[in-house]
Amino acid sequence: MGVTIRAAEKRDTAALAELIEEIERFYGSTEIQPLEERRPQVEEALFSSQPLASALVVEDEDGDIVGLASYSFLWPAAGSSHSLFLKELYVRDTLRRQGVGARLMDKLRALAAARPGCSRVEWMTDRDNPVARSFYKSLGFAEFDGKIIYRVDAGAA
Repeated sequence: MGVTIRAAEKRDTAALAELIEEIERFYGSTEIQPLEERRPQVEEALFSSQPLASALVVEDEDGDIVGLASYSFLWPAAGSSHSLFLKELYVRDTLRRQGVGARLMDKLRALAAARPGCSRVEWMTDRDNPVARSFYKSLGFAEFDGKIIYRVDAGAA
């Protein structure tokens, strides 16, 4: 099956909102935000006057969105440069192990290389996700042990 990888467009909002539910379920979530709440959040995050993120989408031959890579640029990285931070890479299970994820990673690396001042691509995966870790290793990427991640809910006191 042939796929196209391209930048997300506003017309993809509904499909991306639906794909996010699939991603949430993939990670084991059982409390899913209603679709009518997700749609405007996706639109604002990706297509507002000050977008929070960008995304590449994977479109199959039927025009369905079957994968995505969401990313943002972060500053500072090395010195005063910036980095492309990959937040989510997801490919529908029917297309896994067919090189689509590798193509997404290639596109992200090309985006970073083409952007003046971007020094690297960074991302994370869970330590207890051997499939993702194996995927990145198969592409020749080494794990970096230098960071510990902290997280707190925005409304926490």
